[in-house]
Amino acid sequence: MTLVHPVRVGYCIDSFDIGGTELNAVRTVEALDRQRFLVTVFHLHENGPLRARYEALGVRLIHLPIGRLYSPRTALQGLRFVRLLHREAIQVVHTHDLYTNIFAAPWARLAGCRVIASRRWLDSAPRPGLRPLNRWSYRFAHRVLTNSALVGKSVVANEGVPATRVIELPNFLGERAFHRLGAEARNLQRCQWGVPHGAFVAGAVARLAPMKNHEMLIRALPLLAADVHVVLIGDGPSRHALGELARQLHVESRVHFAGQMVGSTNLYQFLDAGVLCSRSEGFPNSLIEALAAACPVVATPVGGVPEVIADGQTGLLVPVDDWQALARRLQQLRSDAALRARLTACGLAAVRIKYDQSVVIAQLEALYQELAGDAVKGSAIPS
Repeated sequence: MTLVHPVRVGYCIDSFDIGGTELNAVRTVEALDRQRFLVTVFHLHENGPLRARYEALGVRLIHLPIGRLYSPRTALQGLRFVRLLHREAIQVVHTHDLYTNIFAAPWARLAGCRVIASRRWLDSAPRPGLRPLNRWSYRFAHRVLTNSALVGKSVVANEGVPATRVIELPNFLGERAFHRLGAEARNLQRCQWGVPHGAFVAGAVARLAPMKNHEMLIRALPLLAADVHVVLIGDGPSRHALGELARQLHVESRVHFAGQMVGSTNLYQFLDAGVLCSRSEGFPNSLIEALAAACPVVATPVGGVPEVIADGQTGLLVPVDDWQALARRLQQLRSDAALRARLTACGLAAVRIKYDQSVVIAQLEALYQELAGDAVKGSAIPS
């Protein structure tokens, strides 16, 4: 009997905070076949709410406390990283965000590992000043994973990465995302948020930050009937300004800030309509979560959103910052049960086909095995 050794993967993340990239990263580790892949998680920040999920998996966590990217401390951590990669016999290093692309990809290439970098945003980098360094880091990557076709095209056109090294690997959903609680449990959660019984609830699960543009949803609210309420799940720097706007528009009693909620329950099942008002996106995971929860979606057509939402088929689209159009679409959903049913059925079928965990993880596992096999054979990969 031939003994098959697991592929040893060095998984690099910036933090354990809650965000689209961070949640996708931990879900990926949870979904990988642990008999075929041995994961070591290298992290730049030590603590955060998602750390417990990694610990529950029993994966090895190694902190790399870097300083400024140009600092001597960071260089020393880079040398330490190389030693750790050798010690752990890592074959494939997978970086997931801006900082680990820049820090880890060059050192991992120096260590002789196969390197996968990531690109999960569309236009400018989350820190625009670091964009040249991030572009430079792609030169050390054997593959660059993007979370939408549009982001992939941008990497080829604007970052000079050959199309042969760019792979679209979309966000995905585990089976828990499709699980729905009973009506009593859903009503109880809405009551805990302060939503009156019988209200039509529009909302979002997203960081409260300017790019997410929750202001557009609050501005639409005065144009809607009094039984329409808004629930915003998440926290962030825009929290105070959004509360002030609700007060100025005299709708503060109809806007409910639920705060950050951590757990496995798909929160969109508690809403009657999911709203994404973003001014910019790569590919928002919350979009497919809403569809999996049979929650009809109204969204702005930014980034990879149109790859999921076909207007009038799997959801509804409105122009960025057009809160009048958003109000009309929400009123349409509120009054047309047949439309809601059609959108939810089509949306649910669409995410099952392309974004189901089994489909996406199989692609990633095949990539890990391909690169690990090339490393064993010592074959060259175009760079």
